[in-house]
Amino acid sequence: MQGLSLRHICHLLALFSLIGSLHAERIESAVPAASDDPHHEIIVSVKDQRLLLKTDGKTQAIYPVSTSRFGIGDRLGSYTTPLGKFLVRMKIGMGQPLGEVFHSRKPTGEVLKPNAPGRDPIVTRILWLEGMEPGNRNAFNRGIYIHGTPQENLLGHPASFGCIRMRSTDVAALCDRISTGASVRITPDHLPVHESFLGDLLNPHGLVASHTRIPERAGKQVTQ
Repeated sequence: MQGLSLRHICHLLALFSLIGSLHAERIESAVPAASDDPHHEIIVSVKDQRLLLKTDGKTQAIYPVSTSRFGIGDRLGSYTTPLGKFLVRMKIGMGQPLGEVFHSRKPTGEVLKPNAPGRDPIVTRILWLEGMEPGNRNAFNRGIYIHGTPQENLLGHPASFGCIRMRSTDVAALCDRISTGASVRITPDHLPVHESFLGDLLNPHGLVASHTRIPERAGKQVTQ
């Protein structure tokens, strides 16, 4: 580098460092995160507005949810629910009371009862999702969660701003059962269960019973 000034040398070194960091970022983004919970799978059906939890391939529970009122998609700045395969990257709020209000993923100390009038914050628990496909790569930066909602009377219908909403009792139970790294699939189709089985789970109010699973030797549900 004879003849180059110290300033030019510093600029070249900074350029080389920038090129190296961009190359490393491309390599890192191309490698999928490893699953730390191979036993659990969460499937969310936009068509059914239901969330299915599988443990080692067996249906353990089906919960009512709300996906986005604005439809499906992954565009930055939108309020849509992305589709495809995800991982649970973070679990937030473990040990907090049911109805605990979160702001910027931090508990505020305020606790809301279900269907508190005029209120629509994130409550109880947060499962922060990371997209594993090109079509949902913005999910983590968009803050797409599975989380509790005080608007439990709207569950079973699209009502969110992109996230997957659940009852406080249900999302707390879900968080207790799974670990970070659990796989999540959000599909526009029906849940992969027989329609008659899904109908058997409906209570008289039209909501799927919480904490249900298929017993190993019977065809009817067991409520825990």
